[in-house]
Amino acid sequence: MTSHTVSSSSPSLEELLRQACLMEVSARKAGNVHPEASFADTTFQDFVASAELVAPILAQAAAIGVGQAILDAVRATRDALGKNTNLGMILLLAPLAAVPPTAKLTDGIGDVLRGLTVRDAELVYEAIRLARPGGLGKVDRGDVHDAPQMTLLEAMTLAKDRDLIAAEYATDFAFTTRQSAGILVRTSHLDWELQVIHLHLWMLSRQPDTLITRKCGEEVAEEAQGWAQHIFAEGWPETDGSIRLFQKFDRWLRAEGNQRNPGTTADLVAGTLFVVLRDRLTRFEDWPPAADRGASV
Repeated sequence: MTSHTVSSSSPSLEELLRQACLMEVSARKAGNVHPEASFADTTFQDFVASAELVAPILAQAAAIGVGQAILDAVRATRDALGKNTNLGMILLLAPLAAVPPTAKLTDGIGDVLRGLTVRDAELVYEAIRLARPGGLGKVDRGDVHDAPQMTLLEAMTLAKDRDLIAAEYATDFAFTTRQSAGILVRTSHLDWELQVIHLHLWMLSRQPDTLITRKCGEEVAEEAQGWAQHIFAEGWPETDGSIRLFQKFDRWLRAEGNQRNPGTTADLVAGTLFVVLRDRLTRFEDWPPAADRGASV
């Protein structure tokens, strides 16, 4: 695979956004697209291209506004690839990228979220309609097919119980910036890929993936959560039994046309990677990987 270098001295916001997206898709996580696993309509290279497209746009979020950055990034992806590869990542990364560089994300994200407007909601609704995410249903209030009557934060708060990304907006990104970032810090002894796989699995063990819920129902999403919990109970990642169970879990997620793809969790992984990269909470000394890395899980 192609190596992507990031300046070791002081990487730009654009470089950090790009690295977060590339690290997420490059790790061989359960059920997601990665260098060795494609879906029928989406490949690893689609995600690489998406990262290159959206990083410079999202880096301008503070200047052009969160809503505009989200719409521009979705539009750039749709125009170039003709598909939705990264709506969730864009929704998470845009407000984080808008935090002033002088503030830590945990300190600055609240002000960004509370500054979101009805216009931001209009732009984001347009972006969601353009992206056409899977499993999107009709709701009584805050439906993206209607003109918004509330700010983007208010709209996300309405959706927080049915969508993990909306829940991040409603809680000042607490799961991403605090709990999940802490997992990456505590696993810094692992190689970069195993750190990312571990984070993804930990997230799945903590909360059902809402993309799986939308596509397959709550029972299947909770079954996926149970798998992840069982893998940890088997001693992940230290035991052979847990590795075999992980591989079985991966096959189960990919069965039946990848309907059980934990895509929202992958988006949260990208958001968390940006948090630790941007605020320098940990270092990934072995990134980028060599083309012939040869590691296996």
